[in-house]
Amino acid sequence: MNQSNFTQFVIDKIEDMKARDVIVIDVTGKSTVTDTLVICSGNSKRHVSSIAENLITEAKHAGHPPLSVEGKDVGEWVLVDLGDVVAHVMQDETRDFYQLEKLWQ
Repeated sequence: MNQSNFTQFVIDKIEDMKARDVIVIDVTGKSTVTDTLVICSGNSKRHVSSIAENLITEAKHAGHPPLSVEGKDVGEWVLVDLGDVVAHVMQDETRDFYQLEKLWQ
């Protein structure tokens, strides 16, 4: 799966769980960790965790298990590191506070 197909795969899996305000940021050359950030919002701790869990499960089934997952037990901000794509699933308050879009654009 090439980079753009994998990014679309990630978007599809989070949208399957009704994630809101999905934004894709190309950080090629700005980050040594990843090439693409996918940021989205969930309505509650349970929703954020469910979005992340669906992405993790589907990525494993597709042969791309996450390199790491942070924050799933708390549910305010879950980071799913898939290598070339890092997904940030956040509650609105957390997303507003950290403003990752402004930091990386």
